[in-house]
Amino acid sequence: MTEILESVNSTVFSVWFLIGAALVFFMQCGFAMVETGFTRAKNAGNIIMKNLMDFCIGTVVFSLLGFGLMMSQDYLFGLIGIPNLNMFTDFANFDWSSFVFQLVFCATAATIVSGAMAERTKFSAYCVYSGIISLVVYPIEAGWVWNTEGWLAKLGFVDFAGSTVIHMVGGISALIGATILGARIGKYGKNGKVNAIPGHSITLGALGVFVLWFGWYGFNGAAAENVGYLGRIFLTTTIAPAIATVTTMIFTWIKNGKPDVSMCLNASLAGLVGITSGCADLDAIGATIVGIVSGILIVVAVEFVDIKLKIDDPVGAFGVHGVNGMWGTIATGLFATGDGQNGITGLFYGNPAQLGIQLIGMVSIIGWTVVCMTIVFLVIKKTIGLRASKEDEMKGMDISEHGLVSAYADFMPIGVGTASLDESFDVEGSVPVTQAVPVQLAGKYDMASDGVKITKIDILLKQSRLEALKEEMDKLGITGMTVSQVLGCGAQKGKPEYYRGVAVESNLLPKMKVEIVVCKVPVKSVVDAAVKALYTGHIGDGKIFIYDVEDVVKVRTGETGYDAMQDIE
Repeated sequence: MTEILESVNSTVFSVWFLIGAALVFFMQCGFAMVETGFTRAKNAGNIIMKNLMDFCIGTVVFSLLGFGLMMSQDYLFGLIGIPNLNMFTDFANFDWSSFVFQLVFCATAATIVSGAMAERTKFSAYCVYSGIISLVVYPIEAGWVWNTEGWLAKLGFVDFAGSTVIHMVGGISALIGATILGARIGKYGKNGKVNAIPGHSITLGALGVFVLWFGWYGFNGAAAENVGYLGRIFLTTTIAPAIATVTTMIFTWIKNGKPDVSMCLNASLAGLVGITSGCADLDAIGATIVGIVSGILIVVAVEFVDIKLKIDDPVGAFGVHGVNGMWGTIATGLFATGDGQNGITGLFYGNPAQLGIQLIGMVSIIGWTVVCMTIVFLVIKKTIGLRASKEDEMKGMDISEHGLVSAYADFMPIGVGTASLDESFDVEGSVPVTQAVPVQLAGKYDMASDGVKITKIDILLKQSRLEALKEEMDKLGITGMTVSQVLGCGAQKGKPEYYRGVAVESNLLPKMKVEIVVCKVPVKSVVDAAVKALYTGHIGDGKIFIYDVEDVVKVRTGETGYDAMQDIE
């Protein structure tokens, strides 16, 4: 019976191992959504394409060379594997599960770099360096840790799910790439001023974070040896990001006067990255400490890179993955309890040697990454070019790199669509051309053709007062109006707000614009009613503009003046 239970348990966890790999693959969706949401809409298609090609190009090069360099049984001096191409030459005996599992992790390391270099990188250059990361850079250093013959593995270095091997490497690569690439146009002024460039959709960014958090249970938990360890991993993987997010919320609330939404989203990821190394070896107290530190580190790191170093990282890739990857590596050497899956004990549980081993491994991998990625980015810059032209960047990478007018079809620029400009449409109740009154263009005239004075009234108001204004206009019998959302300011400027620690220019405030055209209703009555509805006595109540209208022409019938303004026929 015992043998049967052991066999069932082994089968179950073999299946879970592959389900975990599938969850990690699904994290590509999360990365794509976070990066898309934190950047501008004109680059959304380009970002989706890059995240897609991370995995597809990575699969090709990892199959040909990367997996062999990383996991080959023929391992030279604990440093590098000898590729044997067994997947192609001896497929029946090949370890399929191990390959798929290592592949999805490799793709994650490459995808991290995309966000830091978003909105100004040539797509061809991106494909090259993404491929090189999956081909050589990641496989070699990952083999040091996760191949049993690797020198760091033999030394006792522990990175259970990739704080160092994946996230730190991706974050450092992102920082190097962003530094060599340079900032987006308009990010930094000539006088050193830092300008906020908000992402176009916090909603997409939030969706991406939830997808990543969900996938992280497979990311950290797939290699669990039994149900007990799996439960422990799920617990620490939940506590750390939750604590990190709460910490960041409180920190930014105190610091900026309001909790920062995008920074809190980053904090969830920072906590996940921080716990990834020691998720199987820390307890709830350790996970809590990791979360608190990650929640503070993410704010400090993002603002330091952006404001002090003036390195443009739109999504905070280095802060989330690089800095917190380092912290997670160190935290394992500090808080490992000794009763986890790896059996290691950290400094605060009586074993200072483990912290030393963690630091050796971290510094070694940092050195490897810095040297390799600096060479890669500089060679690309000097050959095919790393950065898109100014014209392409201003237009957006969607149209310049992919011929995609907009990633959001319903919001394409006016004049772009599928309908032909010559196409005509039947309108219900149309008037025959023979009955239409010809439209004649006249010179400047003082009054409408029928002698009725027509006046246009533009009202700028607070969004909250729109319903009150509509009620007052309805009392006057005015039901026709055009309402639009606008941005603007008067002599005063709004209270400064912050986006990821950078003050956002608040001179453009959200307002509503209501346009009304009257002829029979006295203008003074409209103005008095509007003032009644809008007045609060505070700055920003709004303004009313009054214009004389020369004439009005109804397009369908050709009627003018007072008749053109009547919609009852």
